[in-house]
Amino acid sequence: MFQEYRSRIHESEGTQFPSNSYRKIVLQPAYDEAKKHFLKAMVQIHIAHLKMLEEQQLVSKEDAKKIGAAIGQLDMEYFSKQEYQPQFEDLFFHIENKLMEMAGDIAGNLHIGRSRNDMGIAIYRMTIREKLLDLMDELVTLRTSLITFALEHVDTIMIGYTHTQQAQPTTFAHYLKAVIDQLTRDFKRMQHAYATVNRSSMGAAALTTTGFNINRARMQELLAFDDMVENAWDAVAGADYIAETASVVQLAALNLGRTAQDFLLWATQEFNAISLASPYVQVSSIMPQKRNPVSIEHTRSLLSSVVGDASTVLQMIHNTPFGDIVDTEDDMQPYIWRAMEKLRGIYKLFGSLVVTMDVNKEKLLERAEKSLANVTQLADTLVMTENISFRQSHKLVSECVRALLKDNKTSIEDLTWELVNAKSIELTKKPLKISKEEFYQSLKPAHFVNVRKMPGGPAPMTMTESLLKAKSETSALCKWVQNKKDAILQSEKRLRQYLDEWSRKEK
Repeated sequence: MFQEYRSRIHESEGTQFPSNSYRKIVLQPAYDEAKKHFLKAMVQIHIAHLKMLEEQQLVSKEDAKKIGAAIGQLDMEYFSKQEYQPQFEDLFFHIENKLMEMAGDIAGNLHIGRSRNDMGIAIYRMTIREKLLDLMDELVTLRTSLITFALEHVDTIMIGYTHTQQAQPTTFAHYLKAVIDQLTRDFKRMQHAYATVNRSSMGAAALTTTGFNINRARMQELLAFDDMVENAWDAVAGADYIAETASVVQLAALNLGRTAQDFLLWATQEFNAISLASPYVQVSSIMPQKRNPVSIEHTRSLLSSVVGDASTVLQMIHNTPFGDIVDTEDDMQPYIWRAMEKLRGIYKLFGSLVVTMDVNKEKLLERAEKSLANVTQLADTLVMTENISFRQSHKLVSECVRALLKDNKTSIEDLTWELVNAKSIELTKKPLKISKEEFYQSLKPAHFVNVRKMPGGPAPMTMTESLLKAKSETSALCKWVQNKKDAILQSEKRLRQYLDEWSRKEK
């Protein structure tokens, strides 16, 4: 009975590697991802490695010409469209087989002093670094959009909230600058992740380097890596380069998700603070009045998806042996790509919807002018005018607020000089010294905002200076990204030149 069952399995799965299910579940998807994301990097490594072998006299100039000419004749479009073929385990072996067809057995020398292990890790790192730079580019664009938008709202007074309750008056620009600063920290974390990612594994070979006299530093230079993973075991086993990237991307998504949640609340009719432009809202199929802010909803949802993809990366690394192992390779890499690509798209969408939305300045100001959130400034003012401690002043104002709330009064307009004076006599045994004019001035949200001039405060002049400083830093962020991109482009240009030289000599 068992033999019959096993025979049926062999019949459906096959008797040679790879089995049908292994091919469909593992090798086919990996091949499809590889031809889409790895083809360019793989060929670049072939060129760089061949050039290094030639320079180290591990491959003769004549053989280098033949192998280089074969690399130059590879039909990249063919490989980018070719379906998985079971006779080749992966894209690497497919290309190697093609090179040996074109150049003969000497093409096998292209693998001197290297392994799929160190080569694969280098490919992963090269792929991630480009996607990370593209993500950082879009982050800077979003940051620039928010700075431009915030400069329009340094005088837009609104209530700030703590614990979801009205706290103190501030400005919309003040809120946005906090988001901008958070994005700046996200950028710096990505810079650090890039430094971890952009390190060469080439020369580590399978695990222990090689007995051939290869030049690891030259490979680092040729492939535009900024550094080298010195220890060969670490080079093929260490997965913290992708874990760090996943952590940074995950945190960036969590950060922006909190702002998306705020905006979704502020877009409600009850809050009535912001209104999205028509391209970012959707009508209802049945309710004519609806303007659903679906772009923010999708932003929030997709950010959660980014968090999930990044978390998958971390979970797949969890408790894996510290060595070369597939858990950290082809099955895992697509999750970090998807996370970065989605976050990049979200940055673009979010920047566009913010810049084009309308802010209900009048409603926000009206809400702030009536709110009891202004009483902090009254407490501060009484310390200065009444010669009492802040704790006494705090208690005095608190008692007045309690008295209002007890009578179901929730507007600052109900907090009168007479009420506070009566409470002052009751609690401090002294009448107020503050004039009525100064008293009522202290309750105005504009006054509250304007006196908070110190660094980090919402006063318009302070906030404008802060935003302009952030704007001036943008060029340095852009330059950093561009310099890294230029280094990669220069590397690719040099590699193409080497390839052209070999091809010309061979002809």
